[in-house]
Amino acid sequence: MKQKILLKWQSLKLKGKINFLVSAAFAMVGFSLLFEGWIVKFSLVDFYIILDSNAKSSELQAALEKESEYFADFIKEPDGDKKELLDKAIEETRTKVYALPFVYSKIGEERYAKTWSIRNSYEVYCRKRDELIALREEGPEYIKKLYAVYDMQDYLQEYADTLMTETLEAGSYDYREKVPALAMLPVLVILVGALLFWVIFQFVELLQRAIILPIMELVQASKKIAENDFYTEDIPVNSNDEMGELIHAFNKMKYATGEYIMGLEEKRKTLDLLHKEELQRLEVEKQLETTNLELLKNQINPHFLFNTLNVIGGMANLEGAETTEKMIKALSFIFRYNLKSQDAETTLTQEIQIVKDYMYLQEMRFGNRISYSIECELETDNYMIPTFTFQPLIENAVIHGLAKKEEGGTIFIKIWQEKENLLISIADTGVGMSAEKVEKIRGAYERQEKGEMGIGLGNLYKRIYGMYEAGQVEIFSCEGEGTTIRLTIPQKRGKEQMNVFNTDS
Repeated sequence: MKQKILLKWQSLKLKGKINFLVSAAFAMVGFSLLFEGWIVKFSLVDFYIILDSNAKSSELQAALEKESEYFADFIKEPDGDKKELLDKAIEETRTKVYALPFVYSKIGEERYAKTWSIRNSYEVYCRKRDELIALREEGPEYIKKLYAVYDMQDYLQEYADTLMTETLEAGSYDYREKVPALAMLPVLVILVGALLFWVIFQFVELLQRAIILPIMELVQASKKIAENDFYTEDIPVNSNDEMGELIHAFNKMKYATGEYIMGLEEKRKTLDLLHKEELQRLEVEKQLETTNLELLKNQINPHFLFNTLNVIGGMANLEGAETTEKMIKALSFIFRYNLKSQDAETTLTQEIQIVKDYMYLQEMRFGNRISYSIECELETDNYMIPTFTFQPLIENAVIHGLAKKEEGGTIFIKIWQEKENLLISIADTGVGMSAEKVEKIRGAYERQEKGEMGIGLGNLYKRIYGMYEAGQVEIFSCEGEGTTIRLTIPQKRGKEQMNVFNTDS
């Protein structure tokens, strides 16, 4: 029998095996839920019903006693407050009467009959009580009805006491009946749990034989192939499903692909050599560019330039030319920053200072034709941006935007943060560009053509996209209205990117 089942299992396709295991798993879950539900009902719900029945009978006794007490107080001294208390007690008693269990199949013949008697007697009592309360004059008839109400209250109290006694006896009987079965619950839970674990173990073993073991054999064979061993023994085929077909095809391809893989390995080695040579060539070109930049900077003697500017500034100070002195200091700071800055990044504070010095010189040159504003509420010392970020953009805005307009214009600089990115917007009210010109510049971004972008903007674009994985340079312009450049500079980078950046700098 077991052999037939094993053969039937091996003949199933993977889809059929998975469907069987999934269906069996759902069946186990359903059985487990039903079993747990039965345990909850047996151990909690049934006992709750017993306790609830006892509680409702006890609550009815208390309500009847309270109503009788408030009724007697009202009869002795009728007033508004006592009438209000009595009405609340009456309403509570009615609620408790009709809250009693009243299902014959659940409470039995005796409790059903007693509950029925309480309900009927209570309605008669309510009519008599309300008639007595409505009477205003005292007399023989009033006294007669009063004692009749008192008697009915006693009868209802006796009924309630009897019902309470019968409810307690029934609950005690049910409890004694369920206690032995309740004591067996732990044993039953352990047996059912053991059965479920055994079934799960069988399913896991079937799954392991059908999928996991063949995959592990394929993995081991693949590792040997990775070690250039294409002549290992064939993997045995133990099933007719897709996994068996896969193993059969693997065995057929194993030897045929040996020489092909060896050929690919030789080709890979050749490509690695070519790639290494290409990297070396690029590194040489990079070093050459760095050398050319250093040669360009060294064409101006920094010491001579700074000393000369300081002498001119001192002379301006002696002559009382404060504006000239301030312009010379601003120009000296810009030259010093451009020639001395070797780091690829600097603080936002330093870049903003360069903007202020540069724009001061431009304001001295153009007068009231050019103005600027900086909107930034950040702690600028805490943010790093590429060196020479602002100066080429501000120069473009002045030279190509504002200087070409007779009335001049304004440069608006806004700096803010969104999540982990620092955003910089530089907008001018200059002559702007046509849509075709903007599209050419954007296309030059993608093609890395500095001719359309200009040297300064092209260099900034290359540095931002090279230094930051999520960095962006965006350009927006409208002819006759102005141009806006928006930069996105991430403020957090991984160690690998930082290492690359440090190497480039």
